[in-house]
Amino acid sequence: MGHDITNDIYVGIDYHQSSVQVCVLDPAGSILLNRGLANRWQAIASAVVPLGRMRGAAIEVSCGAADLAEELVDKAGWSVELAHPGYVARMKGSPDKTDFSDARLLADLTRVGYLPRVWLAPPYLRELRRLVRYRQQQVDQRRAIKLRITGLLRDHRLRPAASVKAWSRPWWTWLFEEVLLTMPKASAWILHRHVERLKAAGAEIASVEEALREYPCTDSVVEDLLEERGVGEVTAWGIRAEIGQFDRFGKAKSLSRFCGLSPRNASSGQRMADAGLVKAGSNLLRATLIELAHRLTRYEPRWRAMKEHMRADGKPGSVAAAAVANRWMRGLWHRMRERQLSRQQGGGELVPWLG
Repeated sequence: MGHDITNDIYVGIDYHQSSVQVCVLDPAGSILLNRGLANRWQAIASAVVPLGRMRGAAIEVSCGAADLAEELVDKAGWSVELAHPGYVARMKGSPDKTDFSDARLLADLTRVGYLPRVWLAPPYLRELRRLVRYRQQQVDQRRAIKLRITGLLRDHRLRPAASVKAWSRPWWTWLFEEVLLTMPKASAWILHRHVERLKAAGAEIASVEEALREYPCTDSVVEDLLEERGVGEVTAWGIRAEIGQFDRFGKAKSLSRFCGLSPRNASSGQRMADAGLVKAGSNLLRATLIELAHRLTRYEPRWRAMKEHMRADGKPGSVAAAAVANRWMRGLWHRMRERQLSRQQGGGELVPWLG
């Protein structure tokens, strides 16, 4: 039985590394196709195009899905949206999970306009994210090695003088000239291996930071972020990589919520309550902004006063830091917008984050 190629169609794609499940629905929700295909844009387009006019397609976010979506957009001319996996799973509301049903749900959500969308970052930003996240992996590894070293020293009840700060030059002198010479042979060997790995992790972090300095060398967004008080290179790279385009947020509150800095409402009936921060967005981005907030409260009178006021009201320091980060991020949205408008009025080119 043939299909009317003038009909509108909606496509859901359940992504896997070697294959994809593709479901095609007509405007009434009837299934025109739902089967596995090779993970290649040509195979998908060849199976779908004869069925009707493309009105929308969705791919659930997973590792590699963004590249396939971009190929379908650029090479097949489709309109493709990335779907938020967490929201899609809750919408499904079923304990069973199959590729067949997942692909159909994505197509159906696209058809009725309820697809929970995720922004498709351009290749430039996806590569920047990989560099930033790789750096963070190395930092986490370095932290883990330091914890192993301090744990080993604690096992042997070894401590430097009270005036010696951990990881300072005097501390390293104490470690090499006293600890390694007096520690039992097996433990000394382990400690030496930890030290070598720590040096290698530090060298790798320096290497990726050098790559980051060269990568966004013409990125005016990073330059604008570096003009902010308290923002250094690492913070600027993290904000740029994880947020991408500031203009994709219609208001400052939306940006702050994306960063996971907004309080979560847990009200019901007459009960009004907060339930901590919204569990959304990138953990790396939220941690970066919280660290920035701690710096601001140490050096900036405005933010220090805000923190002290909240502490006086009985709020924990972590809550005060989150509130500072929330307020700062909302202000950043306005400042970045003003800089863009200033560039436009001055006849300058649009910066990359506004396309």
